Amino acid sequence: MRTPQRSSASVSLTVIAAAALFLANAESPGQRGSAADDAALLKGAIDIHVHSDPDNVPRSVDGLEAAKLAHDKGMRAIVLKNHYDPTAGLAFLARKAVPGIEVFGGIDLNLTVGGMNPTAVEHLTQVAGGWGRLVWMSTFDAENQVRYSKENRPFVSVSRGGQLLPETRAVIGVIAKHNLALATGHVSAAEGVLVVREGHRQGVAHMVVTHAMNPPVLMDVAHMQAAAAEGAFIEFVGGSLTTADAPARMDRFADAIRKVGPRFCILSSDLGQKGNALPADGFAAFMQALLQRGISRQDVDLMSKQNPARLLGL
Repeated sequence: MRTPQRSSASVSLTVIAAAALFLANAESPGQRGSAADDAALLKGAIDIHVHSDPDNVPRSVDGLEAAKLAHDKGMRAIVLKNHYDPTAGLAFLARKAVPGIEVFGGIDLNLTVGGMNPTAVEHLTQVAGGWGRLVWMSTFDAENQVRYSKENRPFVSVSRGGQLLPETRAVIGVIAKHNLALATGHVSAAEGVLVVREGHRQGVAHMVVTHAMNPPVLMDVAHMQAAAAEGAFIEFVGGSLTTADAPARMDRFADAIRKVGPRFCILSSDLGQKGNALPADGFAAFMQALLQRGISRQDVDLMSKQNPARLLGL
């Protein structure tokens, strides 16, 4: 029986369709990386900004699950963050439950721990294991955050009249004494520079400006460069990449990283919110987004592996 002949038009359409399918699945600088690419980016990476349960708002993972996910992805370390409760104890438990990954906690100086409270920071250093490492200036209770959100409620101040308050300087002194890492939290851009300048003066060796470009901090490049000159790293967080503003936000981050210099920058996820990507997966997506904007693989590794290791004293 004679085989029907396909018309030249039919053959052409088949070739075009096959080519389109190939291009759709091929890797290009503008496309999301493969699972293998994500695995390579996460191997040895350190995420200093992971939210988890137990918390007072819904989270996608608890602290033990976050540690296991990071371990299974080949990451080196994570820092568990909670706005209202210290996490050194949770880090201790996570290390026991998930051997093979470094897990750290910290304290966020909001009203629940007494605000700018040097005694609370001292206690952090005494928790079993000694895995409390980061001290964030106030976040959701920061005066800058409360004013930015136009709320009428108590807040925590770090400065007055352009000068740091004595209790802020006392907290920074405890951070220096115990070789902890200072993070600026949600204070204003100008206050953030004041805080790291005082940290530098008191000999704090490890400092980071918390998500410097995000609200309510909103640092410009000049502020970031001033903070970096005092010895602080500048943190850029991925957060959710599914929002309408995410592409423009990634563009701004890539531009700022080039201007500040990758050697002064740290990448992290700031994930764990219910409904968003899991922290490790979102962290990989963030790194891919920067690669797609021309940030080199070497610089992404520097900002996600070497620089956070230096911050944590690893």
